[in-house]
Amino acid sequence: MTEQAERWFHRRGELAEGGWESVVDERTPGWEHTGIRVARLKQGESIALEGTGVERLVVPLSGAFSVSHVEEGSETVTELRGRASVFDGPTDVLYLSAAATGTVTAVSPGETRFLVATSPTDVVRPTRYMPVEEVPVELRGAGASSRQVHNFGRKEALDAARFIVVEVITPAENWSSYPPHKHDENLPGHESELEEIYYFEVAPTKGAPEGVSEEHAFGMFSTYSSPAGQIEIDSQVKTGDVALVPYGYHGPAVAAPGYDMYYLNVMAGPDPERTWLISDDPAHGWVRDTWEGQQLDSRLPFTAE
Repeated sequence: MTEQAERWFHRRGELAEGGWESVVDERTPGWEHTGIRVARLKQGESIALEGTGVERLVVPLSGAFSVSHVEEGSETVTELRGRASVFDGPTDVLYLSAAATGTVTAVSPGETRFLVATSPTDVVRPTRYMPVEEVPVELRGAGASSRQVHNFGRKEALDAARFIVVEVITPAENWSSYPPHKHDENLPGHESELEEIYYFEVAPTKGAPEGVSEEHAFGMFSTYSSPAGQIEIDSQVKTGDVALVPYGYHGPAVAAPGYDMYYLNVMAGPDPERTWLISDDPAHGWVRDTWEGQQLDSRLPFTAE
């Protein structure tokens, strides 16, 4: 792995800290605006969301959770129904304001996983529980570029202070985060300046033979440089891996044949407006025109059985 990739791409567990499987925040070298925390808990186990001055979005990955949160001296308990797997479609989520602290407790049998998207801010937006029925689901692209996007953390769906949070399901053999694009300049009306985190999960597609496990599942992810900075990631990705994109063109994220890919994105930056505007790589932007007339992948949408 190149020095650039080692700086910006991390295998599951490499960013472990204080009971969390992965931690990215403003203490991470070269990082400022976004963060994630990923935890694996067994039924009855808890982990704290400490400190104020950071907005959080609690996202169940597998299993159900209870979140006890305190704001202005008042304690509230919110139950997150969650889902069996990230490949079962969207989940309910909980947005915690920058004035809140909390504790997350696993309530499902066996091992469960959840992720907390974060962004440092002193701006207090209202804490909000979003049931799964209110999560906007977008089927984007066409043909081999078809993917499913859960827009629970976009400006149109959530009144957050700084971050944008979405998750994407890419069926086996399909490409997403494509054409390669960037958002590392503030060009009003054209492009936003946003650093971005990718958290990956990959699993055997439905109908895979017995003996094929999540450990075998993989995809590929790529980034490359733009005038804003030098970066290069060309890596095989597996469940729990994390890619950081401070600048540069990113994409594609490719699901290998036989394996479905999921990733969650957290984006935020210094721009005064919380919006997601991108610029395609001029060498590849024409590919969008080829989608016209192609059908959406018939495997979409992914839903719970």
